[in-house]
Amino acid sequence: MKQFILLLTALIVIQHKGNAQSTTIQRPKLVVGIVIDQMRYDYLYKYYNKYSEDGFKKLLSQGFNCRNANFNYAPTYTGPGHACIYTGTTPSQNGIISNDWYVRNTGRSMYVTDDSTVNTVGSPNVAVGKMSPANMLATTVTDELRLSSNKASKVIGIALKDRASILPAGHLANGAYWFDSETGNFVTSTFYMQTLPGWMKKFDDSHLAQKYVSQSWNTLLPIHQYTESSPDDNPYEGLFPGENKPVFPHDIKKMWKPNDFEIIRYTPFGNTLTKDAAIAAIEGEQLGKGNATDFITISFSSTDYIGHMFGPQSVELEDTYIRLDRDLGELITYLEKSYGKDNFLLFLTADHGVANVPEQLKDDKIPAGYFNSGAMIDSLKNHLNTIYGNGNWISSYINQQVYLNRNLIAQKNISLKELQEKVAAYLLRFDGVANTYTASQLSATTFNNRPEADLQNGFNIQRSGDVSILLQPEWFESHSGTTGTTHGTPYSYDTHVPLLWYGWHVEKGSSSAPVSITDIAPTVADMLNISQPDAATGKVITDMITK
Repeated sequence: MKQFILLLTALIVIQHKGNAQSTTIQRPKLVVGIVIDQMRYDYLYKYYNKYSEDGFKKLLSQGFNCRNANFNYAPTYTGPGHACIYTGTTPSQNGIISNDWYVRNTGRSMYVTDDSTVNTVGSPNVAVGKMSPANMLATTVTDELRLSSNKASKVIGIALKDRASILPAGHLANGAYWFDSETGNFVTSTFYMQTLPGWMKKFDDSHLAQKYVSQSWNTLLPIHQYTESSPDDNPYEGLFPGENKPVFPHDIKKMWKPNDFEIIRYTPFGNTLTKDAAIAAIEGEQLGKGNATDFITISFSSTDYIGHMFGPQSVELEDTYIRLDRDLGELITYLEKSYGKDNFLLFLTADHGVANVPEQLKDDKIPAGYFNSGAMIDSLKNHLNTIYGNGNWISSYINQQVYLNRNLIAQKNISLKELQEKVAAYLLRFDGVANTYTASQLSATTFNNRPEADLQNGFNIQRSGDVSILLQPEWFESHSGTTGTTHGTPYSYDTHVPLLWYGWHVEKGSSSAPVSITDIAPTVADMLNISQPDAATGKVITDMITK
């Protein structure tokens, strides 16, 4: 009997241990969120044959590819893109309607991460660090990770652009770091800390930015191999200072000044510097080495600067992606060696796409054009003066939105809705305008189809304008001639971006099922078994998750 009791006790203990083991919550040691600024989906395959085996190709062949991932709002800019990815919702809810917007109460424009209550840390440049996520009205998945772990999880943001570091890292980040063009260093603000951590001081003291700008930018491969791009010398590309033609090699060292590192943003070396800073952050903060899951957000910004300047058909952009692929390969290899593939979760996406250069499209007989917003606003002012009498009827025009002077309208006892409708109708006569929408329409009508639904998702009743303009496809405002390009529309070239998953619990494969970029944060939250961001409207992507 005694032996039977001992055996029974042993079985109970074993069963208890088995049950306890099965109920242990499994999470990756580290989450790595990568955003590539201004990357269209087709770039994954346009330059595919020139990519290495360790970068994009590895993510495509060994990870999961959401082939039909789109942003579901407009305008598609950097600030809203990063906020959308990490809050899991659109500007209508998270409040990040653009990189800048007009504030009616102050009568001035607001930059997306402006915060006058904080100060720069790490540079004598006063303005560069007066930044925080205070203008973002919703939590991020990184916030929810910190909340769920009682702040045991660490969250770090790294990018050249302040908004690309601050918004993804969220309100509760341990640190967000961005590039100061005056000093060539990464900086932060007192929102996060009073002094830079030792590892970042050491990184800044290495003067890598100076090393990278002290060279010439030539193509990584022989230039005759860049067959996916237009000829190197063409009239559709912008010029670096002092250059007569937009051709390789570009003498970066000649353009650099000791107190101005801005030029690095316009070279692929800006991405390399970002990769270096990200690895320094992982090591310096010992991310993924504790008991809680940590999160690093990385945004590669140089692709955007180069894309704006040279356009998507340029040799410069192709070379930038070939070099970025090598940087990604180095980062992924580092992560695999440090943690093992099954201990980190990585996703890669973009904050928006980009249009082709309209002038180049026009020469190829494809409909495109440039919208003259200055002439439109002057005409609109005259029109309103004719109807209502002389007055400052327009407070601002920004982001293809007209802000009416609501105080004057109220003083004159004019119906705001009626005036919005008159403005919307008048603007339809201008070349390049596809349609117009009033704030009353966007706040009171439910649109279910693109592009109206996208414009509505980008409309925030407190911050957006009175009349929104939708331009024709491949049209955009231009204030600098007919070279280079931009983004911001609800059209597919701006909304369709990569979404690749790799690592922990990620199934190998791909799917063409429609996915919204707002789905990323809820999916990460589901995989980590934490709460979704508080205003999330996206859905969990189930195709790529192994259980």
